[in-house]
Amino acid sequence: MTLPTMPSFDLTGKRALVAGASSGIGLACAVALAEHGAVVTLAARRTERLQALAARLQAAGRHAEIMQLDVADIEATSAAEAAAGPFDILVNSAGLARHGKASDTTVVDYDAVAEVNIRGAYFLTQAVAKGLLGAQKPGSLINISSQMAHVGGLDRAVYCASKHAVEGFTKAMAIEWGHAGIRVNSICPTFVLTDLTQATFEDAEKRAWVESKIKLGRVGTVEDIMGPVVFLASDASALMTGASLLVDGGWTAE
Repeated sequence: MTLPTMPSFDLTGKRALVAGASSGIGLACAVALAEHGAVVTLAARRTERLQALAARLQAAGRHAEIMQLDVADIEATSAAEAAAGPFDILVNSAGLARHGKASDTTVVDYDAVAEVNIRGAYFLTQAVAKGLLGAQKPGSLINISSQMAHVGGLDRAVYCASKHAVEGFTKAMAIEWGHAGIRVNSICPTFVLTDLTQATFEDAEKRAWVESKIKLGRVGTVEDIMGPVVFLASDASALMTGASLLVDGGWTAE
């Protein structure tokens, strides 16, 4: 009997671009990929935080570079990828939320969220895919979406709309580029405790609502996303594309 061989989670020799790496989920994803051997390019608008993270990773023997990047600037994003790519792995964790009642949504708030969460994410994914196609290389492109891409949420109409859109283009791109070995998937976290979500958790009523919906009885941490991102980046998920990996504590199970 020939036993099957476990696919590797090792990312040695792979180049990864992590957008939104300066904090929260993006930072955790960058650390996870670096710990598994990838050469990680840390991208965000705030380079001072990237420099501090790169220094910490390098001190631990990891490989990290930095790139100033605003995903809302499509031309600059395309130029940066063309200059630094191709990247084997993309983690698009740059995002924006402006919560409020749908009846109070302003055009300014809608456009701000859509510019980053849809337009920016779409064209960043496109740019990295073009680099891979030009180099005739396979790759794994990962969009950090949300459980709100699968359900509705209080005061989150614009955010939900943007994340539903991410799921749509993720699936369409997976179909288009599958022949080239380029996989496109999303990770859909539940509420994760970060600096950006702190205000939600400080509101007792909102925290109670969140915790009542999460079947495992706790909110997420950035560490909860580290395993899933390595899985999707690695050969362990080689037959996965166009998929949404829900990391939601059971929120969407009902």
